Amino acid sequence: MNGEAPAAGKGESRRRVLVVGRVQGVGFRAWTARRATQLGLRGRVRNVRDGSVEIEVTGDRPSVDRLIELVRRGPSSAHVREMIECAPGGDPLPAAFEVGF
Repeated sequence: MNGEAPAAGKGESRRRVLVVGRVQGVGFRAWTARRATQLGLRGRVRNVRDGSVEIEVTGDRPSVDRLIELVRRGPSSAHVREMIECAPGGDPLPAAFEVGF
């Protein structure tokens, strides 16, 4: 399973990933939200207790894929060691891209 699921519209996708590495306390969530907003995506990014960051995003497939590609590199202050694809949640995502805690 690649963790990808279709979203509401044709050509859209919804993905959820856990980003592992030095990703908390380095501006990673704000950086991700800016990139997602620039790409016209909606969803959320939030810290996880284990030190990882969870991203759940939906939108047109090329833009979602582009965000995931950008996140693999992350901002210069972060170090992404691993990205784990997870099954998307069942809850509706916000109308914009939100930063959670």
